[in-house]
Amino acid sequence: MWHIWVVAAYTLWRRESIHHESAESTMLTWLHELFGTHKPVIAMAHLPPLPGTPRWQPSITIEQMIGSVRTDVDKLYRAGVDAVMFCNEDDRPYTFTAPPEAIAVMTRIVTEVRPVGRVFGVDYLWDPVAALVIARATGAAFMREVVTGVYESDMGLWTPNAAALLRLRKQIGGENIRIFANVMPEFGSPLGSRSIGERARSAVVSSLVDVVLLSGLMAGAEPDIAALQAAKAAIGADVPLLLNTGAKASNIQRYLQVADGVIVGSSLKVDGYTWNPVDYDRAAAFMDVVRGVRAQG
Repeated sequence: MWHIWVVAAYTLWRRESIHHESAESTMLTWLHELFGTHKPVIAMAHLPPLPGTPRWQPSITIEQMIGSVRTDVDKLYRAGVDAVMFCNEDDRPYTFTAPPEAIAVMTRIVTEVRPVGRVFGVDYLWDPVAALVIARATGAAFMREVVTGVYESDMGLWTPNAAALLRLRKQIGGENIRIFANVMPEFGSPLGSRSIGERARSAVVSSLVDVVLLSGLMAGAEPDIAALQAAKAAIGADVPLLLNTGAKASNIQRYLQVADGVIVGSSLKVDGYTWNPVDYDRAAAFMDVVRGVRAQG
């Protein structure tokens, strides 16, 4: 009789093993196909302040803004990054509802500068609907935003609506736009008692996000690697986990032991300052380290 139990146990184990391998293969396949590599590097292409925001300079024309962003994008691709993501990083203080003039100008800039034959993403701080519609209008492959949870933040009470966002994505024919969801956002802290692993897993199961992101306390800040480990353990191979802030040439090897890829901005800028122009040498040095990590498998 005992051999029947052995066979049954082995069959169950093998079934679970195949399921796990299949899930991991599916995740790695779409991520690899999208970016053309494993452990992809998505570099930030930050826009100058958009019209009407506190730091906007009316003397700077849209054409000049386009030229500034194009210069940064060119440096990033020459350095070897796998994709860029456009973002209104200097529209401080941030808002939860993007005004129409900002959406219009950002759409114009991204349309003019978007890389030909390469995937790219967009983000609008902190309006996921704006990010989605700009992505749809410009042909972006992915968007980044906070779409789940409730937070106290520098901007007040933060209450994104994943249900409305995914329904809008369906209504505008944008199902091919991957949603990169930040479950530990900058400039805020979550309300409630759920762990980071519980929040990450819930975002995957209940809100159908495509990628989970983890951040530090603000742009350029490193998150605790234990938080990444907890989130990865919770979501397993079902969904990719990306480091969202704090990546540097000095630490990326360690983070990529856990994360499936990285979004990087501040450390690739002149003097490592978020709102400075891209520094080609910094970007190239960062990519040299990443290529070393990839070579190790």
